[in-house]
Amino acid sequence: MLFSSSIFLFIFLPAVTAVYFILPGRLWRARNLVLLLASLVFYWCGEPRMVLIMLGSIAVNWGLGLLAGRLREKKTGRRAAVIAAVTANVGLLFIFKYLSFVTRQLHGIFGSLGVVDIALPIGISFYTFQAMSYVFDVARGKVEAEKNPLNVGLYIAFFPQLIAGPIIKYSDFAGQIRHRSASWDKFSAGTERFAVGFCKKVLLANTLAVVADRAFGAEAPGAAFAILGAVCYTLQIYYDFSGYSDMAIGLARIFGFEFAENFRYPYIAGSVTEFWRRWHISLSGWFRDYVYIPLGGNRNGHLVRNLLVVWLLTGIWHGANWTFLIWGLFYFALLAVEKLTGMDKRAPAVGHIYTALAVILAWVIFRADTLTEGIRYIGAMFGSNGFSDARALLYTRENWLFLICGFVFCAPVGEWLRGRVKSRHLAAVIDTLRPVLLFSVFLVAVTYIIKGTYNPFIYFNF
Repeated sequence: MLFSSSIFLFIFLPAVTAVYFILPGRLWRARNLVLLLASLVFYWCGEPRMVLIMLGSIAVNWGLGLLAGRLREKKTGRRAAVIAAVTANVGLLFIFKYLSFVTRQLHGIFGSLGVVDIALPIGISFYTFQAMSYVFDVARGKVEAEKNPLNVGLYIAFFPQLIAGPIIKYSDFAGQIRHRSASWDKFSAGTERFAVGFCKKVLLANTLAVVADRAFGAEAPGAAFAILGAVCYTLQIYYDFSGYSDMAIGLARIFGFEFAENFRYPYIAGSVTEFWRRWHISLSGWFRDYVYIPLGGNRNGHLVRNLLVVWLLTGIWHGANWTFLIWGLFYFALLAVEKLTGMDKRAPAVGHIYTALAVILAWVIFRADTLTEGIRYIGAMFGSNGFSDARALLYTRENWLFLICGFVFCAPVGEWLRGRVKSRHLAAVIDTLRPVLLFSVFLVAVTYIIKGTYNPFIYFNF
């Protein structure tokens, strides 16, 4: 089920919200059960068979959490619990996400070996990382092991962020299972945040996706069209993924949960290091806390080695394709150079230009089906098929408004304008008009959905 679908908007969400708020706040266990059942139904609607895989993950990690809680006072026992969690969860990921790729590669080398074709459960990378976070946090003593499997189930399966994050660490979620407050202010703020994300996805990401798909699917695109396609995909993936995160954060807030931000205007970054502090913050934080720091971080001269491990894993996490591995290594190289030379702290103007170029080129590799196609497309951007292309002008004319909005809203323009307003009366007018404007744009987005002009979220693939 998609957030940007009529069934979710007009049936699922109103029904779940109504049942949830009919129950008084003191019955938090009943409210949690409603959310857990709703989450399982949400996933079942999109993945009827795969819901069993998620239930198995919940059961296994609940048991591993109990084991980690009992053994964490002993170093060897704590380590054994962590190893068991990594083995079980990475093993699950390997079978469903990477086994098909590995067998295809072996078949290409040896020929006689068969190819295993296994369907990829939606969101498995996200909920598997959350499951590992639970066991790790228990083993570290940051939280107590949860005796009630339903609470672990709610954490792993919570429908607002089940499919594409943000990845929530259990230590940030545990306290909210029993102690959270739902209020009209939170409900209003959550609804507004959901609407913002919905408009990002439906009006900007989906529209820009059409141009990107045409450019990447074109034969011998000229440089103008190839660059336009790469820029549109760069904007598309931002509004697609940050839009989902906005909706997830907004939905969670409606039910009284507070999630940390997952995006902070990454395209205004002046370095690649800063970009990754602003893009998919929850994934970067997960690797920092559970991989980079345990390996030693930048201490003892192991900075480059530890960065390499993290970015190899980051690339692999995104998918079973050589393009993702190269994408991860590309960022490793850039980050290593920045950290070793300190160039991320120099020449801000140059830094913004270099970062924008690096990010766009990286997204081309990320978007390509094969490494060869990615390299060929980058070549087209630099003129290997000539420079002019009438399709660039055609698609720019048809989508100029969406392109302008895409560029403008990549930056904190609203926050900047709001900060420039000195008059309290003008500020009050703006605060009054903002929800009216947002509601109007939201209605326009809803009409797009009713017409059926939507496409799945990009990060559903991961």
